[in-house]
Amino acid sequence: MFAIIKTGGKQVKVTEGQEIYVEKLEVEPGETYEFTEVLAIDSKIGQPFISGAKVVAEVVKQGKQRKIIVFKYKRRKNLRRKQGHRQPYTKLVVKSIIG
Repeated sequence: MFAIIKTGGKQVKVTEGQEIYVEKLEVEPGETYEFTEVLAIDSKIGQPFISGAKVVAEVVKQGKQRKIIVFKYKRRKNLRRKQGHRQPYTKLVVKSIIG
């Protein structure tokens, strides 16, 4: 059984027991989080969401991804700008799909 949920402006396909990484959620590790914006479950498709459906997940940890370097450069203009960025994320384990 799988479900497609909407979180952080993205759509994620999940199954029970799967570990997923999503945009940072304001939840402490060890707590549960419910996704109510469920777009599809198996062959059932919502318009846009399925009413009464939810995906329950447990928060494993909060963290930051590897650093990426953003380098802006304009030739002959002496413009060089180097910047780093680490995107925060939340690691979840899907416990159940209801709907």
